[in-house]
Amino acid sequence: MADSFRDLLVWQKAMVLATEVYRVTEHFPRTETYGLTNQLRRAVVAVPSDIAEGKGRLSKREFVQMLSRARGSLFEVVTQIEIGKNLDYVGEPEFEQVSKHCAEVGRLLNGLIRAIRHSLRAKS
Repeated sequence: MADSFRDLLVWQKAMVLATEVYRVTEHFPRTETYGLTNQLRRAVVAVPSDIAEGKGRLSKREFVQMLSRARGSLFEVVTQIEIGKNLDYVGEPEFEQVSKHCAEVGRLLNGLIRAIRHSLRAKS
């Protein structure tokens, strides 16, 4: 397993996603500053943050719990970016790009969660 959260591919991809969402939300209407823009940004920042926090925890079980929280936040991002698209705040190309990155981060999170759970069962 990676020594630092920065070594985790899922964290690296989540950081790319967070940066991308911040750039997309720069173009949201000012009326959404404290609404959808804030909510979306908070959710996307939670993804790499929870991965990093989990990596710093003392047990693999806690790490899995934090990865599960990151996965939940990722689902929030997917939902909220679609709301942004439905409101015409997000263009189709941006929506497709963010959705693609969300799917990739989701696959990596699922794989890491499965691998850690498998290693925990193997030790039991």
